[in-house]
Amino acid sequence: MNRIRLFSPSPVLAGVLALCGCAMPPDQGHIVDGVVMVAPPAPQLEVISAPPQPGLVWIGGYWNWVGGRHEWVPGHWTAPRPGHHWVAYEWVRQGDGWRLRPGHWERG
Repeated sequence: MNRIRLFSPSPVLAGVLALCGCAMPPDQGHIVDGVVMVAPPAPQLEVISAPPQPGLVWIGGYWNWVGGRHEWVPGHWTAPRPGHHWVAYEWVRQGDGWRLRPGHWERG
């Protein structure tokens, strides 16, 4: 009688295959505790037109992390806060990743 033998991996082979999965590089597109594991692209060149009205200040665009990828947020004109200056959004290195430091108005 002919027997058909199905492939049955040995426990050693199963262990080797399991370890191969552990040796894969980590997913670089994730975020952990606010730290993005993908470097932001270079800033986009923005053409800054004349302000729509006198006295406005330009808030430059920046790369934001949205839906698992970097997305450009274009710059815009806004009214200044008296006694303050604008500090731009900035990506700073933190460990193996990057953290977005939000733009804000600073006294002075």
